[in-house]
Amino acid sequence: MARTRGAIWAWLSPLLVAVSLLLLPAAMAGDSESPIKKVVVLVLENRSFDHILGWMKRSVNPAIDGLTGSECNRVSSGDPSSPPVCVTDDAHFVVSDPPHSFEAVQQQIFGSGAGAGEPSMSGFVQSATAVSPSLARGVMSGFPPEKLPVFAALARDFAVFDRWFSSMPGPTQPNRLFLFSATSAGATAHVKEELARGYPQRTIFDSLHADGLDFGVYAESLPCALFLRSLRRLRYAGKFHRFAAFKEHARRGRLRSLSVVEPRYFDIAGAPADDDHPSHDVANGQRLVKEVYEALRAGPQWNQTLLVVTYDEHGGFFDHVPTPATGVPSPDAARGPPPARFAFDRLGVRVPALMASPWIKKGTVVARANGPTASSEYEHSSIPATLKKLFNLSSPFLTRRDAWAGTFEHVVGELTSPRTDCIEVLPEVAPLRGTGAEEEAELSELQSELVQLAADLQGDEAVSRLVAESSGRMTVRQASEYVDDAMAGFLRAGREALRMGLEDSTEVDVWSGLASRTRFQ
Repeated sequence: MARTRGAIWAWLSPLLVAVSLLLLPAAMAGDSESPIKKVVVLVLENRSFDHILGWMKRSVNPAIDGLTGSECNRVSSGDPSSPPVCVTDDAHFVVSDPPHSFEAVQQQIFGSGAGAGEPSMSGFVQSATAVSPSLARGVMSGFPPEKLPVFAALARDFAVFDRWFSSMPGPTQPNRLFLFSATSAGATAHVKEELARGYPQRTIFDSLHADGLDFGVYAESLPCALFLRSLRRLRYAGKFHRFAAFKEHARRGRLRSLSVVEPRYFDIAGAPADDDHPSHDVANGQRLVKEVYEALRAGPQWNQTLLVVTYDEHGGFFDHVPTPATGVPSPDAARGPPPARFAFDRLGVRVPALMASPWIKKGTVVARANGPTASSEYEHSSIPATLKKLFNLSSPFLTRRDAWAGTFEHVVGELTSPRTDCIEVLPEVAPLRGTGAEEEAELSELQSELVQLAADLQGDEAVSRLVAESSGRMTVRQASEYVDDAMAGFLRAGREALRMGLEDSTEVDVWSGLASRTRFQ
């Protein structure tokens, strides 16, 4: 019997070797998949590319499509005799919030509110002057690299994307919805009722969950991600954390496939806002990026990680690159409200975008999009589109927009091994604001939305009505405390749901039955 087995083995061995050789290319192909297993996304607020990175062309990398100093807008965009206001490199602390509604952005891009013709990027000064003549120079100013040393260091060491656009020509929340769902479901503005109910579309978080991949959302107060309805479900109860947990997870090598870090949106003493929204100090945003990067760089998952830093929209600040206005597909045939009935067939203004990973070549500048069509561009839908590729997700694209958007997996696919010379500690940042936090200031639109979200989801009808009717005044400090309290309640409810084993009740809201913890007096 032993001799028979030996004979059989002698006959099978060459065959098995031949089969293994045939299978080797397939195995090698599997080994050549992306080295990126962890993606971290941090989105800041309301600054254009030229305002933040335009002057990096001069002293950081001449390949960047930035500013030359000759870019100007006229006070009256349609009058060639109107005085010009040209770009400067002296941006400092911005006090006023420039206009950036859908209607204002139409004027900034086209020189009028008609939204027709070729984008001329000629209406920024006219739009700002309508609010305040002194604001015109502010929207045409850009930061010198030495004022933004963290971004300058990342641009030198990793990658700048100089054709990354906001997903639609409008304000914060519609663009933040595109980041993770590739649509705003027809929203061109902040619709408080929809924000409170939660937008119903499918998200990249759902696609990850369907394939058994995990994600985490890290924030100090209520994150904008909760404006997406599905993220309030019990199945995601354990996905939300305070920012301190991000650093701990990075240190211990426990980061999920996708980590979303949201900045602090309320500016109070001892806890300054770091979202870059005017009138917040961009030095604080630099420190947040530094903190996130250094936590990743020192952690055991660094060689598997890609950090993406961008901005939700341009915030009314000038950018010279024309907005793509042809060949852009509507995500889902939804149209904006009257009278414009916007078809979502144009992108918004260009915004800063940087990426860091040991798999990125030093000093990379990414321009034209790597996309499925000749018209593909980098925009916020590029994030879910690339995540689908990086993680080989089985779910279909979310909308026609992420199916069209440029993807950036190739940026981390050119090196054969991770770099060992990546900067470990980013520069310190000097504050640009000389005064303290304005805790008694009125709320910005974004801050009001977060208060409305906190009130509606807690069933706090008194505050919800005051915010919706604008009949009550809440200061930044009061709003911060109220929203932080709501976040604490949300996290407690999530922990209790997990303790009780309720997370499989996929259609149940984390907030269901959560009593109001705070009342605005």
